[in-house]
Amino acid sequence: MTRRLEGEELDRQLAELSGWTRAGESITRTIEFPDFPTAIRAVNAVAADAEAMDHHPDIDIRWRKVTFTLSTHSEGGLTQLDIELATQIDQIGNECSGTELSAS
Repeated sequence: MTRRLEGEELDRQLAELSGWTRAGESITRTIEFPDFPTAIRAVNAVAADAEAMDHHPDIDIRWRKVTFTLSTHSEGGLTQLDIELATQIDQIGNECSGTELSAS
């Protein structure tokens, strides 16, 4: 089990995640991929990482736009697992897109 992040520690770590938005006790990011097959490849890569971490995001697929929402429900908020998975999602997004993701 991982502990909940709060206060300055949470603010500092969230500031390092470009493109992620905090909504209550979760963080969200939408990534637009070049096409639908690329979006699905990215989702499959995120699913593999999430399964390995035993920490599963909510994923919404809309053609080539994929929205990831992270929260540690067992802790009632954001934890280090969310920060780590967000970082991995950004890396996968960059790799699948073949370019550095913008902050939007």
